[in-house]
Amino acid sequence: MTSTTPPEPKRSALAVAGRRLSFLDFGGPGRPLLALHGHFADGRTFARLGWELGDSCRIIALDQRGHGLSDSAPDFSRTGYVEDAAATLAHLGIDGAVVLGHSLGGVNAYQLAARFPGLVDALVIEDIGAEVDDDLSFSLSWPHRAPTRTELLEELGPSANYLMTALREYPDGWGLAFDPKDMNASQQHLNGDHWNDWLAGDCPALLLRGSRSAVLSAEHAKDMAARRPDTRLMELPAGHTVHDTVPVEFAAAVSEFLGSL
Repeated sequence: MTSTTPPEPKRSALAVAGRRLSFLDFGGPGRPLLALHGHFADGRTFARLGWELGDSCRIIALDQRGHGLSDSAPDFSRTGYVEDAAATLAHLGIDGAVVLGHSLGGVNAYQLAARFPGLVDALVIEDIGAEVDDDLSFSLSWPHRAPTRTELLEELGPSANYLMTALREYPDGWGLAFDPKDMNASQQHLNGDHWNDWLAGDCPALLLRGSRSAVLSAEHAKDMAARRPDTRLMELPAGHTVHDTVPVEFAAAVSEFLGSL
């Protein structure tokens, strides 16, 4: 890693089937790394990682469909997410990248490696399994709009702590940068058995688990690492959002892995 502070990332976009896909490009001369966030987040969640890694890699942090500054989509299918990621790499002329994904983004990452193996040189999968079964219906009770930012935070309650980067001011008040209905549809498509995709790829992989995670169990993570060749498993003292809870340790683990490639 480097102590040199990298320049501010450049916000860019591409069009896919008439939809806008927005992404942050941290630049730099290093190995390209496509970063895919989880539900409710956007590419900015990897800003600290970009700062920590500096010029050792060029992070491209995508706002995935229906998140951040990217448009919503007619569907939130597995194929749709994977093709968006592939289109982003093609737009940038990158035919071999490290792909890092958290949660939703982690499944998208290893499915990209399975379906477009020529695009992926290595994987970093953060706290998600080869079998997924979760429920985001609690988000349907979140307010659509509030008159002020303060009132929106009050109505979100404890969930507000996880949504600070998703707050937006609209002409009719304050709201979130995503539609909870989209997030629920996305999760329903994400749920299921993805072992075939996890095992299909043979590029080097780092599987990072939060030691206090309620999403990826220690047993399942060990099984994933044991069954897939060239896969390392590492646990860090965190819950599900490892990159946010222990950013320095997370970046160090990613940097060490990148250095081993």
